[in-house]
Amino acid sequence: MRKFDRYLLAQLTVLFGFFSLVLISVYWVNRAVLLFDQLIGDGQSALVFLEFTALALPNVIRLVLPVSGFAATVYVVNRLISESELVVVQAMGFSSFRLARPVLVFGLMVAALVMVLNHFLVPASRAELAVRKVEIAENITARLLTEGQFLHPAEGVTFYIRDISTDGELRNVFLSDARSASQRTTYTAERALLVPGEDGPKLVMFDGLAQTLRYNGNRLFTTSFADSVYDLAGLIDAGAAAALSIEALPTPALLFPTEALMKTTGKPRAAFLYEGHARIAQPFLGVAGALIGFSALMLGSFSRFGIWKQVLLAVVLLIGLQLLDNATADIARRNEAAWPVVYLPPVAGIAMAWAMLCISACPTLFARRRRVAA
Repeated sequence: MRKFDRYLLAQLTVLFGFFSLVLISVYWVNRAVLLFDQLIGDGQSALVFLEFTALALPNVIRLVLPVSGFAATVYVVNRLISESELVVVQAMGFSSFRLARPVLVFGLMVAALVMVLNHFLVPASRAELAVRKVEIAENITARLLTEGQFLHPAEGVTFYIRDISTDGELRNVFLSDARSASQRTTYTAERALLVPGEDGPKLVMFDGLAQTLRYNGNRLFTTSFADSVYDLAGLIDAGAAAALSIEALPTPALLFPTEALMKTTGKPRAAFLYEGHARIAQPFLGVAGALIGFSALMLGSFSRFGIWKQVLLAVVLLIGLQLLDNATADIARRNEAAWPVVYLPPVAGIAMAWAMLCISACPTLFARRRRVAA
């Protein structure tokens, strides 16, 4: 049986790698399309796009691994049953609990990978991603130097450039600033330059017109200018301000949050406790998923029509487990004393798998009870 354990574990591992690769690719492509539109549209290079997608990859892997473990378990066990390999092993006298041993080892391997991602790689990648977002937001030149598009570098500000010459001169510039509650100012200029300053970059406009519309009385004031300077430091502050995210914090800081840290992030203690304990509990959903996939397929007897009913039962149970995880997350986020409910989904999943293994070990139990009742 040790050879069979190694054989089953090898099959699970190979299919786990295949499903992980497929699901990660699909999920990553969807995220990459959104990042591509956002970054390239803001004037960033392809290298920045690749860096951002790479930093988002650990979180994608964390989400996909438990699903891949479940899919690999269902696929491998279904194939072993259809090819009668598992039937032969059961005929030798080995129970469902004994056959579940390599599946349990496989689930623990998946949980170990998710735990490493949860506690180390995902927080580190999110912290670096937050830093890079601030740096990109501060790079006002890259955000504004886009030809033929109306850009919105900050709320209430619209910027347009018709053309950029080879020597860096901006031609036919339009700038509308409606951040003030009392007035809107619109600048149009034939030429403009972006120049560095002590307090940040500045937009120097030449041969233009400034139109100020004051809402009180709807009065319009126009001023022609040979040259005018517009300070872009306010746009940098509006775009670069980024609050500290609790997802980027280490696990000990989440389990034992300080008042200063809660004030900095703007999150309550309940959010910290949920995030910290979720990092510990969620890896065991991989164990529960693998055991549910195995135990559900062990129910019933061999049939030439397949075991689609058992497969459907496994999928329904996994969906129910995910709904339970979402419900407990909402409860834990609202009440800081309710953090123990975070551990309920993996415990419930393992309990469901254990109950189905008990039923599969005694397939005549319910039939005997029906005969006695009759």
